[in-house]
Amino acid sequence: MPKSPSSLPIEIKISTVVAISTILHSADPIAIDAALKQMTGGVSDFFEDEFAVIDVAAIADDAMQIDWAALVGLLKNYRLNAVAVRGAPAALNEAIRAHGLFLDEGASGPQAGASREREPAPAVAPAPVQAMIIDTPVRAGQRIYARGTDLIITAVVNNGAEIIADGSIHVYAPLHGRALAGASGNADARIFALSMQPELVSIAGVYRTFDEGFPSELSRQPAQIRLVGDRIDISSLGSANRH
Repeated sequence: MPKSPSSLPIEIKISTVVAISTILHSADPIAIDAALKQMTGGVSDFFEDEFAVIDVAAIADDAMQIDWAALVGLLKNYRLNAVAVRGAPAALNEAIRAHGLFLDEGASGPQAGASREREPAPAVAPAPVQAMIIDTPVRAGQRIYARGTDLIITAVVNNGAEIIADGSIHVYAPLHGRALAGASGNADARIFALSMQPELVSIAGVYRTFDEGFPSELSRQPAQIRLVGDRIDISSLGSANRH
């Protein structure tokens, strides 16, 4: 008589694991470390021991220079657990496996794999994703992350607070602190606020800080922040003013 799963020493089930795409634009560990420091702002739990897929397609010509042990250790310092590599030349496969990393054959970048022929998918209406809604003030030192959706806040976001969303961020109150939209790479995400005066903003990993103050003509005004090319664009919601 076969044993029930609960009586066996191990049980295998299919599970869904989400990993962060860590897209490299440099093989220089010093440059990568500096970028991660800026990205996380020194917040030790910015990443929460999440799995990471290292995408090297953008630097395929320089990928031979990567010190895999150092790179894995560097990511680990920021609580990113590297599990796989995507977009690497075949010549690196052995070195990648030697460091305990898998080879991810998934697409790299928005156009990767576009030439592959696929069977047309049936037309299925996507399930709606409900935004995360916060009705209380976000205090200094508090961090809110709307994973996989938009973030809507109806109260003040104080200096020293950090709000993050994979989608867009809407603040129907004063926005101070740090606001990071499109955290999973969505370059179309935006940040909206009725009174804009943040310490730092980011869209899809492109950052801008305001150490010398937010642009005076837009400060404490209704404004939106979006990504135009590789530049953070700030514009008034009530006029054509841009900065």
